Amino acid sequence: MKLPQREFYTLQEVAARWGCTLADIAGWSTAGQLDVITGIPPTFCGTTRVAGTVVVSTMDILPMFRRTGTGPQNAHLRRLRTEEAADWLFVTDPPEGVDVSIADLMVRSKQVQKFEDTHDLLRRVSGGAGSASPYDWDGMTKAFLIRIHERGIPASKAEMIGDIQDWFIAHSSGDDVPSERTIRRHVDDLWKMLTELKKDEGA
Repeated sequence: MKLPQREFYTLQEVAARWGCTLADIAGWSTAGQLDVITGIPPTFCGTTRVAGTVVVSTMDILPMFRRTGTGPQNAHLRRLRTEEAADWLFVTDPPEGVDVSIADLMVRSKQVQKFEDTHDLLRRVSGGAGSASPYDWDGMTKAFLIRIHERGIPASKAEMIGDIQDWFIAHSSGDDVPSERTIRRHVDDLWKMLTELKKDEGA
């Protein structure tokens, strides 16, 4: 049985995955490209009680993200918001704010994948030994080679991408299926090679 896709990546994992710094991630979060989240115990923001997963304003705890690595490991959140809300809430109890550790700051895996798709980070995260791609490209490649052996080279790149999407859908829970754009980038070189083979066969 295949385990479901993980829900979160820590900031350290994201930085290693993308080859960037925590300061970079903090900047992208401030620009609205992804949400940095954490979990908190029951906390009061005025008369509103908040608990569980909340979004963090990285600019409020900026010293934690110093590029020099000299920043504190803990900070107090004095404002936060829930994931479904647009407005920030100010923490009133505890009065000093909610203590958080940098080790407990995370990004949802769906946002990580969306960021990678948007900024063409696929080759960086899926190329090389020990990479941490969320998609089973190795399994897909093996299945696709069997498909070529049994049915021949697809008539078009669109057919090839459709077959690959079908394979991912059939072998996943539906949450970890790469987009058509991601598949297209990943198999571009393979399709060029197959096209050359078809030309050689027709010569």
